[in-house]
Amino acid sequence: MTSLTWAIAGLATAGVIARPMRWPEWIWAVSGALLLIMLGLIPPDAALHAIGEGMDVYLFLIGMMLLSETARAEGLFDWLAATAVNHAKGSTFRLFVLVYLTGTLVTVFLSNDATAVVLTPAVFAAARAARAEPLPLLFACALIANAASFVLPISNPANLVLYGGQMPALSAWFASFALPSLASVGVTFLALWFMERKRLSGACARAVERKPLGRGGIAAFAAIALTAILLIVVSALDMELGLPTAIAGILSLLGVCILTRRAPLPLVKEVSWGVLLLVAGLFVLVEALNRTGVIAFVAGLLSRQDLSPTMLAAAAGTVLAFGSNLINNLPAGLITSLAVQQATPPRLVIDSLLISVDLGPNLSVTGSLATILWLQAIRREGEDVGFWRFLKVGAVVMPTALLAALGTRLWIG
Repeated sequence: MTSLTWAIAGLATAGVIARPMRWPEWIWAVSGALLLIMLGLIPPDAALHAIGEGMDVYLFLIGMMLLSETARAEGLFDWLAATAVNHAKGSTFRLFVLVYLTGTLVTVFLSNDATAVVLTPAVFAAARAARAEPLPLLFACALIANAASFVLPISNPANLVLYGGQMPALSAWFASFALPSLASVGVTFLALWFMERKRLSGACARAVERKPLGRGGIAAFAAIALTAILLIVVSALDMELGLPTAIAGILSLLGVCILTRRAPLPLVKEVSWGVLLLVAGLFVLVEALNRTGVIAFVAGLLSRQDLSPTMLAAAAGTVLAFGSNLINNLPAGLITSLAVQQATPPRLVIDSLLISVDLGPNLSVTGSLATILWLQAIRREGEDVGFWRFLKVGAVVMPTALLAALGTRLWIG
């Protein structure tokens, strides 16, 4: 039974990665979960409980996707794109820097999923307006979404999962992650620039027409800014982020629609709701794997006494960084969280695991939920990036940034 569970989970994960017949990722995750239930490998009540464990993540994603769709419909992305192009003054490299800095801010204060959902359409519009090669700019969105995702607790939903709702105080968080985050963001920028330097050496349009932002666009921009402030306050109060984010997204959508006299239903239909099914399916797969003893096994590894905390942190972090790309970092973070609760390893080990579960997915296009959302966003614009194309960049960018970030955290001690 254990072998069958692992086989089904492995095939479902492979389907998410390879997308046979070009079917959406969620179909494969949900199919794997349903097959596990039908074969009796996980009881229905346990599957429902596992789905319920992801409620905070679902609510968080709902709020962010509604915010993004509202902003897109009101032309905020096009306005931001024209602004970025005009400030780049004909330099593709300067445009790349602007995109990277903006992506860093969005990730830090709104989460990496927001960078994938909210910023990516604006960047694609900027590339189109500037008549620049879009892929380097789009890669900047995808990679900074993970590289900056441990600056704050709210910067990545995986942070919520790994700490199991028991976040460290902000002062303790900064003590652990301020310098590693700086290393991650800086090295990722340099590595990505090195990989894409030929495409970034040319010129782009010096100036494009920027249409005035209407009332709806201004309201959408204000809603995003207020949501960022809300999330910082909620995080500081050590509260769950999902419900406040969902409420902010719903109120923003309704408020803008009332202001512009637009029907909300067409906007709601444009949201990629399948991502919620993907997350739910992944939670069921993790629960099934848990029943095979994998979490107890991982907990045993994290409890090893023959390794110093530094060696254990380095080894566990490295394995998790690469392993997150095999099953996606959200379920990997959930497995690790449950194992940490059993093993109670030193803080240094837990911090290294968090860096790895956040940064490691920059290796592959299906490593994190944010990258999958990014992929869906660029497909809507007619662009696509295959597994091998992303891996060619990620194989250089991720290991170098991981070495810098983990090395910095271990050096801090």
